[in-house]
Amino acid sequence: MEQTQVDQDVVVVGGGAAGLSAALMLGRSRRRTLVLDAGLPRNRFAGHMHGVLGRDGTDPAALLADGRAELAGYGVTVREAQVATVEEVPGGLVVVTADGARTTARALVVATGLADELPDVPGLAAHWGTGVLHCPYCHGWEVRDRRLAVLATSPEHAAHVTPLVRQLSRDVVLLTGLAGPLDPAVTDRLRAAGVRVVEAPVVGVSAEAGRLVAVRTDDGDVPVDAVFTAGRPRPHDGFLDALSLARTGTGPAAGMVAVDPLGRTSHPRVWAAGNVVDPAATVPLAVARGSFAGAAVNAALAQEDVEAAASRADERAPGGAHVFAHGHGHRDEHGHEHDHAHGRAPVDDDEALALPPRDYWERRYGARDAVWSGRPNAPLVDAVTALGLVPAPAGATALDLGCGEGGDVVWLAQQGWRATGVDISEHAVARGAAAAAERGVGEAVRFVARDLSTWDDAREYDLVSSCFLQSPVALDRAAILRAAAGRVAVGGHLLVVAHAAPPSWARGAPWADQVLPTVESELAALALDERWELLVAEVRDRDATGPDGRPGHLRDVVVLAHRTR
Repeated sequence: MEQTQVDQDVVVVGGGAAGLSAALMLGRSRRRTLVLDAGLPRNRFAGHMHGVLGRDGTDPAALLADGRAELAGYGVTVREAQVATVEEVPGGLVVVTADGARTTARALVVATGLADELPDVPGLAAHWGTGVLHCPYCHGWEVRDRRLAVLATSPEHAAHVTPLVRQLSRDVVLLTGLAGPLDPAVTDRLRAAGVRVVEAPVVGVSAEAGRLVAVRTDDGDVPVDAVFTAGRPRPHDGFLDALSLARTGTGPAAGMVAVDPLGRTSHPRVWAAGNVVDPAATVPLAVARGSFAGAAVNAALAQEDVEAAASRADERAPGGAHVFAHGHGHRDEHGHEHDHAHGRAPVDDDEALALPPRDYWERRYGARDAVWSGRPNAPLVDAVTALGLVPAPAGATALDLGCGEGGDVVWLAQQGWRATGVDISEHAVARGAAAAAERGVGEAVRFVARDLSTWDDAREYDLVSSCFLQSPVALDRAAILRAAAGRVAVGGHLLVVAHAAPPSWARGAPWADQVLPTVESELAALALDERWELLVAEVRDRDATGPDGRPGHLRDVVVLAHRTR
């Protein structure tokens, strides 16, 4: 079965402690990772979190902000979004958000947490996280030696929590009106320990100046400073229904998605961590479980990568030649848009190299169902992210020259850009438009099939990019680059990326016959004047994976400039 082209290695749904921790492990493992966060962490009602080593007393929102900042350093994208559903496709999953956007991924980490459905007591919810608490370990120290109540929701809850609260104060009352009958032996032991037991039905709470002061029962008011109770956990996991995941049958987590010790669900491409599968998990436990899940996902994908490389090696004929295959619409050879994306390397013959550029590229794209590997070019992602342009500013426009099947264009659109892609191949741009529509960004993109050496467009763009515009057939690259600079609006940016050396795995022809760009030759071709601020002009090395699945490296020329006037 043909594998689906993917936008991300992993999508993490949920940007709380568990989700960001999973994303951190994935980002550090160089996985393309997108975090989709609805902005509803379970502990958002509390002003401080406790029991977190090194961060005790920190505002939970500050922890998440610091976590997001750390993720940015590893190229992880965090986007505000509500996930509506997840669908299975060959070799991956499609994550659909409430606005209809679709993102494909090889794996999914679910860390959406839960909502606490509090006992139906009038006024109780208004004090959740301040005077109404759920965890003695998280909130107990702050109310020590105060008047405390346990509003029990079941006999088990009463028996478990009341001794913990008694450790914090000698003024404790157990309210059993919602719990049903308790074992007399339990209440006898608690009374012997100094706990008062009130069996009357609870009908409400009282507050003064916004502060909880009493629990009202049918027998009168019980003065309190804080109440410990338990809400019914309602995991945010309805978007997983289409996957029919196995769920737990008993215990406090009954009905929640079932996971193994590393967080894997019954679906081989879905993991889950944090409160969405464990209502008792505190912040440190959520961090740990998220970290385990992130590492487990990377390990599974790494094994899959090795197996895929071995399979490709078995499929390739001995002695197959590699081809210098860049130019109008043909991208980075190590795995972004390249002829090795499916383990086959067509070789140009003399007849092909004698064709006009349009015919050459139509032949190359027309000979294959797809060339794009599903990944945007890493130098473009790095540059746009480093400029702080992810997500894109409102109304921002981008132009990608030699866009091929639209990998960079689609990625830019997914970050909020209004993106235009130009390529000489009609086959290529048609596939780009189809990919954009499939990923829910069809309205944000425009594809144009034109020869860049003759294309005339009076529009200006906030970002103009040209990645690996290198061709084995005739191409007036210098003229195209100069024209690219002329299409950048004031305040916008120009990014040019090219191979500075053959890939580490390349041997012999055709690379040996190519004159590759240098920083100096790129700057000479661009001929930037005093209107430009040069931000980057250097050669950069980066790790890569060769067609045989083995580690290698690439060397790129990168030029990034800002038009100031």
